[in-house]
Amino acid sequence: MAATDEPVIDISSADGVVVASLSGSWTAQWAREMQTRIEAAFKDRPAPPAVRFDFHHVTGLDTVGAWLIARKRDLFSQDGTVEIAQATEAYTALLDRVNKVGPHIKPPRRGPPWYLAPFDGLGKMSVNALRDIFLIHAVMGQTVTAGAATLGLQARFRFTAFINQFDLIVFRAVPIVVLISLVVGSIITQQTILQLNNFGVGIYVVDLAAILMLREVGLLLAAIMIAGRSGSAITAELGTMRMREELDALAIMGVDPYQALILPRMLALLIGMPALAFIGSLAGLAGSAVVALTYGNIPIETFLDRLQDTLTFQSLFVGLIKAPVMAFIIGLVATNEGFKVRGSAESLGRHTTASVVRAIFLVIVADGLFAIFFAAIGY
Repeated sequence: MAATDEPVIDISSADGVVVASLSGSWTAQWAREMQTRIEAAFKDRPAPPAVRFDFHHVTGLDTVGAWLIARKRDLFSQDGTVEIAQATEAYTALLDRVNKVGPHIKPPRRGPPWYLAPFDGLGKMSVNALRDIFLIHAVMGQTVTAGAATLGLQARFRFTAFINQFDLIVFRAVPIVVLISLVVGSIITQQTILQLNNFGVGIYVVDLAAILMLREVGLLLAAIMIAGRSGSAITAELGTMRMREELDALAIMGVDPYQALILPRMLALLIGMPALAFIGSLAGLAGSAVVALTYGNIPIETFLDRLQDTLTFQSLFVGLIKAPVMAFIIGLVATNEGFKVRGSAESLGRHTTASVVRAIFLVIVADGLFAIFFAAIGY
């Protein structure tokens, strides 16, 4: 026989009403027994139209017991009526309180029919894209406002933070940008010179390398590397500060996060991207010279002479004009995704990934639009 305080539930029927007679102590010390017995009591029973929980012989009730009973009451109330009988005023108040704050069993959300699922997904993507456009413009407005306040001497420029970010974003990125540009420049030249040699015009590989590296490839490679390296770091830093509520703490202390965090990073990107693009272009040309010597028997002196005749300030300016725009795009996307992080590691990882992917995508799209624009004006 069960102990006096052990929770017991007996199921009976009276006038079409299922009566669940409770007895014993329904408290936390009997949590495992309560859950097992209440589940077993209603197992394999169809949802009754009316249920009455009888508390006449209950000797104790706390939040754990009330939660288990409220969960069943919430489940049965979806298809019928539930009554609490012979409960003391304290028991009734506790049950009402627990039922008010939870648990509430919600029916599973039904998705659209299968034939509408593609349109539903497209609609959600469109809404999310519009929301991101709005948020990015909001970040851009806040950043421009912070910059204007600094130029107007209404806010202090954090020079130390700028130097630190310039070191992290620009100086430490030089080796990887040089390496990747050197390799890509070598590959492009190697594939091109083999085809040009078939027509006896291998020397024109110098023209191709110069135009590609200065106008397109050098800048694009630098932008992609910065988006993957520094853009992800900015998002992770801001996201971690959001999770730890450090951004809220800065606001409470009267420190504008855009002044203290975003502006130094954005200026480091804007100033450093043209330099990295130029360095990457030179590394790509160096790789092209080595490959031209190896595969095309073009001496370094001949390569440099041809390069001097081919290079123009126009090609150089095209890359330098595009670099700050791409840097601004990377900074905006990274900042926006960092501010969207919520309090979980999963959210941080998801938005860091989204920052890299979206920044690279937008950089490539911007490069294509610039190419169309400069071709249209003949520049």
